[in-house]
Amino acid sequence: MAKVLVTGASGFVGTHLVEALAERGDEVTCLVRKSSRLGTLRRLKFQLVYGDVTDRDSLAPAVAGRQIVYHIAGCTQALRPSQYYRVNRWGVANVAQVCAGQDSPPVLVTVSSLAAAGPAIDGRPKTETDRSEPVSHYGHSKRAGERVAEAFADRVPTTIVRPPIVLGEYDRMGFALFHSIARFGVHLTPSLDRPRFSLIHAADLAQLLILAAERGQRLPAAGENNSRGYYFASCEESPFYSDLGRMVSNALGRRWVMVIPTSSPVVWTVAMAGELVSRVRHAPLFFNVDKAREITAGSWLCSGRRAAEQLGFKVGATLQDRLRQTAEWYRREKWL
Repeated sequence: MAKVLVTGASGFVGTHLVEALAERGDEVTCLVRKSSRLGTLRRLKFQLVYGDVTDRDSLAPAVAGRQIVYHIAGCTQALRPSQYYRVNRWGVANVAQVCAGQDSPPVLVTVSSLAAAGPAIDGRPKTETDRSEPVSHYGHSKRAGERVAEAFADRVPTTIVRPPIVLGEYDRMGFALFHSIARFGVHLTPSLDRPRFSLIHAADLAQLLILAAERGQRLPAAGENNSRGYYFASCEESPFYSDLGRMVSNALGRRWVMVIPTSSPVVWTVAMAGELVSRVRHAPLFFNVDKAREITAGSWLCSGRRAAEQLGFKVGATLQDRLRQTAEWYRREKWL
């Protein structure tokens, strides 16, 4: 039984990870902000600590005595680029610095993103040895967080996991994909081309994070230029986005779905409209200009080979079964 801390524990991925850790019998401490909704976490056994990764002083009580720190907290929606960096760059710096200050620094497993690596080139899945080429402010902020983690690698044993699209229960952003198909029978694809995407279910990602803490290689000391300690997280299937809509339709029990390709100009127009609405409401929307940069960049593919070979990682079910499982949860919770 390990003593672990999970930052961002009340979020979508964090909830799945806390569930997996609690099931293992680990002693779990959850770092959440006072404004966070605990939701499903309330039924689990854990110690609660209020804090914020952007407030270094609030992290010390949570990190003290922990053997493993899972840094899940991140910013995926922002009105300004600086907001991404405040959490995704400086948040990593604060967590790493507090870990480094312990008498016995814990293992630090940081969740980054495929966005930090960039889209696939010529349809070839990204591998850990490929050069990082982010195309969005979000991707650049996640890559900045990775560099910070690298700078602390000589003091904190650190592993970085880069997931692609994550789907699963409790996911509000991914819910839009299910909702449009369930209610209207329509699936919009973001390109006239046929982009493909890597995906992973949050429960499978949680298992990979645990394996990364137990067996993963750690980042090399600062200055060493290699990819050791990085892992992509992905299931074996990488469907075309149009086919993903058909798979979701099948998971929902629908006989058909209308797949509507959209051109890049349409994507950018809708993104700019979303940007305007966000600024008027002073609240970020998921679909904005920064997200359009990613959507129009082509396929987002990554290889899970290293995680399979070094960690023994295997997904717990097929993508179709995971989509069905997610759809059933949305229905059970009356989201659909």
